[in-house]
Amino acid sequence: MSESRSRRWATAAALLVVILPMAGCLGGASAHAVDPPRAREALKIALDGWKAGQEVRSFRDASPPMTVQDLEWSGGARLVDYQILDDGEARDANLRVRVKLIVDTPSQRGTRRVEKTVWYLVGTSPSVTVFRDSLHR
Repeated sequence: MSESRSRRWATAAALLVVILPMAGCLGGASAHAVDPPRAREALKIALDGWKAGQEVRSFRDASPPMTVQDLEWSGGARLVDYQILDDGEARDANLRVRVKLIVDTPSQRGTRRVEKTVWYLVGTSPSVTVFRDSLHR
């Protein structure tokens, strides 16, 4: 994927993170304050799924269903390991959690192993959402 296309996807994802909670307020189902233990569990379920080889969209049919967005995961990267680095910071309807990832990323020269620290935004109401925060690296 080209760098400009990746940047467009990241911008679109960031807009979704901002717009989706507001859309809930307009549609009658408003978001409540995040439930931190439930959010941490949802993040763990999503990352364990990625590590086990599940696809992002497989969580739509989970019980309870979750919306998961991570462009690197969707782009074919394989999660080798991860470490949740903190309990997260509650910010309105989301928990912002710092995570260390070890990822095998496909490249033109084969696979490249990368270790990085990223942030996830996890919501619990009105539905469970796990989004990679592309605005903070």
